[in-house]
Amino acid sequence: MPFMKPDTKPRLMEIVRNLPESPGSYQYVDERGTIIYVGKAKNLRRRVASYFVKEQVSAKTRLLVSKICDIRYVVVKTEADALLLENSLIKQYKPKYNVLLKDDKTYPSIAVSQEYLPRIFKTRDRSRRGAQYFGPYSHVPTLYALLDLCRELYHPRPCHKALTREGVEQGKYDVCLEYHLHRCLAPCTGRQSHQDYLQSIEQCREILKGNVAGVARCLRERMERLAEELRFEEAEQVKRQLFAITSYKEKSEVVSATLHNLDVFNIESDERTAYVNFLHVTAGAITQAFTFEYKKKLEETDAELLALAIVEMRSRYGSEAKEVVVPFPVDLPEDIAQQTVPQKGDKRKLLELSHLNVKQYKFDRLKQAEKLNPEQKAVRLMKEIQHDLSLPTLPYRIELFDNSNISGSDAVAVCVVFERLKPAKRFYRKYNIKTVVGPDDYASMREVVHRRYSRLRDEGERLPDLIIADGGRGQMESIRVIVEDELGLKIPVAGLAKDDRHRTRELLYGTPPLTVGMKADSQLFRTLTAMQDEVHRFAITFHREKRSKRQRASALDQIPGIGERTKEILLKRFGSVKRIREATEAQLQDVIGAKRGTALFENLRKAAQE
Repeated sequence: MPFMKPDTKPRLMEIVRNLPESPGSYQYVDERGTIIYVGKAKNLRRRVASYFVKEQVSAKTRLLVSKICDIRYVVVKTEADALLLENSLIKQYKPKYNVLLKDDKTYPSIAVSQEYLPRIFKTRDRSRRGAQYFGPYSHVPTLYALLDLCRELYHPRPCHKALTREGVEQGKYDVCLEYHLHRCLAPCTGRQSHQDYLQSIEQCREILKGNVAGVARCLRERMERLAEELRFEEAEQVKRQLFAITSYKEKSEVVSATLHNLDVFNIESDERTAYVNFLHVTAGAITQAFTFEYKKKLEETDAELLALAIVEMRSRYGSEAKEVVVPFPVDLPEDIAQQTVPQKGDKRKLLELSHLNVKQYKFDRLKQAEKLNPEQKAVRLMKEIQHDLSLPTLPYRIELFDNSNISGSDAVAVCVVFERLKPAKRFYRKYNIKTVVGPDDYASMREVVHRRYSRLRDEGERLPDLIIADGGRGQMESIRVIVEDELGLKIPVAGLAKDDRHRTRELLYGTPPLTVGMKADSQLFRTLTAMQDEVHRFAITFHREKRSKRQRASALDQIPGIGERTKEILLKRFGSVKRIREATEAQLQDVIGAKRGTALFENLRKAAQE
């Protein structure tokens, strides 16, 4: 039990012992009388006691328990009531240690007003009394498509006038431009009957509910009836309406004609945030689709968060679907809805579609956050490396090694350093191989690693959090033998192996080295590949510099008074060492002066005689 006042624990335990073994909601209160946590339980006594009779594993939960000074509770009849009450109290009190739902007030809805001549319009304010709301719609083009369909089919009045029964009956209103543009049938003047107008609004409600197929069926029956009565002009008008609604239905996302009135939920989460996707399916088509964020406060499980989200979403959007499709069993009362965890078929495809949506939403949110705070991306990738390799600390400093030589000649090695996954070029180091003869990459690696880390150890300099070898198991073992066995340092060692086409293939780690599972298109894999390319580039550049310097060495380098600058002047004038040797003393004196020209001529002649 975390620290609390001496008299608090006995008093809380007395409350716990008196709790009923009934469903209900419990609230924890701090010393200021503020509700800091709201929970639900099938059995209040058993659930609340679990916080106090055993040591909590989670540090956040231990902190919560240490703040509790009082316990309140509400007994309800069923577990479903407890779940609904918990959701209501969380929204009312916004407790510090409960998950926080990010609101969606920015999403627009479609409202059908409660007036003598109802209007249909887009709104972001759902407080209008008596109005019926559909949505909100996270995909705004869908909202406009529905509004356009209703306007094309039934012409609900677009004006904002407060029209009354008395005004219509007394002829107070005149037709406006909308009537002449055929956007309204002028019910305000009696040109369209009140009953006919209300029937049109009711058909619009059915479309907004997602019952597009039912509306299409009614239109088809009406068209056929008018044709039988030889009312062909009216039948042609209904036919155009039927074509419009059929076109919309074809464009909407149809899942299966056999699926009707069900909700689909899926979840993705990380340490701090959970993302929940909600799809509502009516008449085989997805009519609502939203993704929401929950900010975690304790170590809530995905199952707990999903149960909370199901109650919240269904309440918020007025869903009365009798079935919910979920990725795993959730502690959800049966009287709320039947729960299905599909393994195949159309419902499984719906669940996969929901998962695709929630993953995309999470990815987009991370991208937005990383644009605002680039450091966040680096920390996330370092946490992935730490998790995948089970490192004791975040790999803030990573060092990579690579060798380069041609058949053992001009053998060099390099070390590149990354801090927070960014190149720290001031710490890059180049090494000429001193003790190894011939093309022995493993021996060269052991020499360089020993030189570097023995020096860092002796001088008390900072050691890396992770060493990565540009190679496979052999290079890793060469580094490990020096670092751990000879120098006694505890530095994790990984390896980046390449395929036959010299492309990064896999990340290796452990003793013996094993492949770390990682998708080739992941951000982390691309980051590690870029790091490997950087160390290879640096090694090749250093090797080329050394080889070029050796190749430029000539007989001129052994002559006193002939430096790099003089050598460049001579080569520029004569073109090659051979032509310099063939030049006369006067020609040499003319280029570099009398004294140095004579010295060079005599040294070249002496070297030729030898």
